[in-house]
Amino acid sequence: MAIYTYSDMRYVLRKLGFELIRSRKQETWERILGDGAILQVRISHKGKRDIPPGTFYEMLRQAGIDKNTFLKVLRE
Repeated sequence: MAIYTYSDMRYVLRKLGFELIRSRKQETWERILGDGAILQVRISHKGKRDIPPGTFYEMLRQAGIDKNTFLKVLRE
């Protein structure tokens, strides 16, 4: 598995329309969908450090995207 960083995740979330709404112990990113549903993703402040695989997939689940979408946006 390729290794992704917290900075990569922030970049992808920003490109997908998420906004940073809180930055304390962890950052909270939020996106409100057209039907009123709210997606929230929590991210560590660790910047360039690698995301553990389990944490990475949990962040994708919270964001409502799959790995292919993540990679597509990351390469743009």
